[in-house]
Amino acid sequence: MKIPVKIIVILNVFFLSISLLGISGGNKMFDKEDKIKLPEPRYKSQVSVEEAILKRRSIRNYLDKPLELEEISQLLWSAQGITDKERKLRAVPSAGALYPLEIYIIVGNVSSLKEGIYRYDPFNHGILRFREGDYRNDLSLAALGQSCVKNGAVDIVIAAVYDRITKKYGDRGIGYIYMEAGHAAQNVYLQAEVLNLGTVVVGAFVDDKVKDVVGLKEEETPLYILPVGKK
Repeated sequence: MKIPVKIIVILNVFFLSISLLGISGGNKMFDKEDKIKLPEPRYKSQVSVEEAILKRRSIRNYLDKPLELEEISQLLWSAQGITDKERKLRAVPSAGALYPLEIYIIVGNVSSLKEGIYRYDPFNHGILRFREGDYRNDLSLAALGQSCVKNGAVDIVIAAVYDRITKKYGDRGIGYIYMEAGHAAQNVYLQAEVLNLGTVVVGAFVDDKVKDVVGLKEEETPLYILPVGKK
């Protein structure tokens, strides 16, 4: 039986629409290869808190060497990792334990990890890849051409969902978000120092362009970019 052309067109549009459900601003549906369980973070090191604070500096130049997955694990855990599994408390203080921050990582040079943009899942201490490819240069352009963003092995992007906290604290909650972002960034700084890595907080960028490059959700606002690399 010959199927009418009109029905074929309708079916093609239908299946195309289904496929696009997995794509939002370039995002694609997750599959097993996109979900990566990170190594368990270490809770002790040979570097004291005091030494890490003493040596902490903003580093904008990095060696062209890959990071290891274990280092990615430590960095992301320090920013938003779970530190109390029973109460679901995290590595940084948060007003009302509402945790408005979301952590993304733009991967360009990591051993055994594909280039792409990943979202950190603190509850499972894993990352979810939803964009393939090296976006460091694009992110650098969104950050007014700052070379450190392009040259870091990875870029950590800290974003916030304001409504999570303002619905309880009103406009006062906006300040709490900025405080929490500062806590997270400082943790990344100190963890980077322990790992003998360099990082710097970047706040000069065009918000909408960063959102487009990273693929942030509509309700997410970028606050920080932290390139990280070997020093």
